[in-house]
Amino acid sequence: MKAIIPVAGSGRRLKPLTHTMPKPLLNVAGKPILGHILDELIDVGVDHVILVVGRLGERIQEYVREHYDIRADFVEQKEPQGIGHAVYQARELVRPDEPVLILLGDTIFKADFEAVLSGSTSAVGVRAVEDPSRFGVAVVEDHMVTRLVEKPETPVSNLALVGIYYFARAGILFEALRDTVQRGESEDRGRLIHLTDALELMIRGGERLRAVTVNGWFDCGEAESLLRTNRFLLDQSGSPAEIRGSIVVGPVAIHPSARVVRSVVGPYATVSEGASIIDSIVRDTIINDDAVVENCLLRHSLVGEEAVVRGTFQRLNVGDSAVVEFH
Repeated sequence: MKAIIPVAGSGRRLKPLTHTMPKPLLNVAGKPILGHILDELIDVGVDHVILVVGRLGERIQEYVREHYDIRADFVEQKEPQGIGHAVYQARELVRPDEPVLILLGDTIFKADFEAVLSGSTSAVGVRAVEDPSRFGVAVVEDHMVTRLVEKPETPVSNLALVGIYYFARAGILFEALRDTVQRGESEDRGRLIHLTDALELMIRGGERLRAVTVNGWFDCGEAESLLRTNRFLLDQSGSPAEIRGSIVVGPVAIHPSARVVRSVVGPYATVSEGASIIDSIVRDTIINDDAVVENCLLRHSLVGEEAVVRGTFQRLNVGDSAVVEFH
């Protein structure tokens, strides 16, 4: 089984963290977002991943090569032209007659992938949401998708596409994407190429798409949702820890190389590789690699790689290599 993972997005809603780090490499509950995704794929039998990268793509390639033995290919999306355009870049690496799974690279799933992959019919993951206008949505009858609409102004359904797509034959998908990309280039070169447009073409052409309900869907696209995902995942897999001279309140994820001195950490704290917490209280916070937090009371915060935060209580979203001092 092959899987395509688009990871070329700029992470606009997570800046300044994503100025210097690709969004899929942000830590949540002890590992990067992409690490959670790859672990799920390996568990369901995927043995070949194709990652569509953009700016800072070399960092994603370095992470995958260093931490995973799975076969991985990398293709570049040179301009941000939408998810459909990103997936289309992988067309030379998938045979027309073979199945392919697509997962978005900024979303963590806890789903029944066997239900998605079962049978000979293509499938999409859906979930009921309160605000369908933020998503691509599916109109479903008898468990089959009859229509897809990208971010509808007038609600036609409350079933959002969550970013899981399975195609029994990849060729049909790439034919629809080719037509969608060519139409976009001829009509409006600045228009984003949405994957939902290609899926709508497939449905009109007679392709059957099953709708599979996905309950475990964790968007990591902005600071609040990233922290919410961190809390949920730590509740599922976080572990207590004992650190001499400090107090740890689980659930937490503290990397073995992290340094915690005279501090209270947790609940819901992720402390990444090489990070240091000194004379501080830290909870409901994600601290990325090699960051330093000293003499602080931090909650509901994100601290980027190699950032230094010293001072007193604040709520922060601090980018990589920043230095923040409160006096």
